[in-house]
Amino acid sequence: MYLLKKPSSQQINDFIVSQAGFDFTYSMVGSTKHEDSPSGFVVDHNRVCLGKGKAIFEVAKQAVSDWNQFQFDWIELHRLDTITEPGQTVGVLAHALGLWVLNACRVVYVIEETEPVHRFAVAYGTLPEHAESGEERFQVEWHPEDDSVWYDILAFSRPNQLLSKLAYPYVRRKQKQFAVDSKQAMKDAIAKAQK
Repeated sequence: MYLLKKPSSQQINDFIVSQAGFDFTYSMVGSTKHEDSPSGFVVDHNRVCLGKGKAIFEVAKQAVSDWNQFQFDWIELHRLDTITEPGQTVGVLAHALGLWVLNACRVVYVIEETEPVHRFAVAYGTLPEHAESGEERFQVEWHPEDDSVWYDILAFSRPNQLLSKLAYPYVRRKQKQFAVDSKQAMKDAIAKAQK
C-alpha cells in the first residue's frame, strides 16, 4: 500500500487485521529454513559477527524476537501481538522517495535449535499487500567451537506490484540498504545491552 502521508497507528493496525486472512504470495513457503533458493527469485544473504559467548547470543535472540533488527530511521515493523510466533501478521512501514509504503507479512516459522550450532530464527513471508513477493529469515547463531555469535539474513524476493517492477533498480538498492541497516541495528542492540 503506497501512501503520501504516514499512516496512524490505528490505520496500520486495521491494515494488519485486513491482511491476516490472505495466503502467501509465493509457493515455496518455508524455503529459507533449509536455505533453498527458488528459481525466479533474487537471493540476498548477509552476515555479521556480533561478538562472542552465550550472553551475546541470548541478547541477540531476544533482539530478533523483539524485531530490533528493524529499529532504524526509514523503516518500522508493527505488530498486534507481543509474542513472535508462526501465523502472526505484521506490517512493515518504509519511507522512501517521499512515499510511505506499508507492506504485509506473516511469520512463517520460529526456530530454536542447539545442534549442530545454537540458532534462533524468525522468518516471514509476503502477503498480497506487499511490494515484493518472497521470504526473509532473521537468524542468530552461536558457534561453541569458536564462541562466535552471528546475525544472518537470508531472503529471496521478486517484484509483486507494478510500482516495484517499474522502480526495481531502486528497490534493489533499498533491499541492500536494509541489510546494512539491519546488521547495524543488531550491533546496536548488543552494545545497548552491554552498558
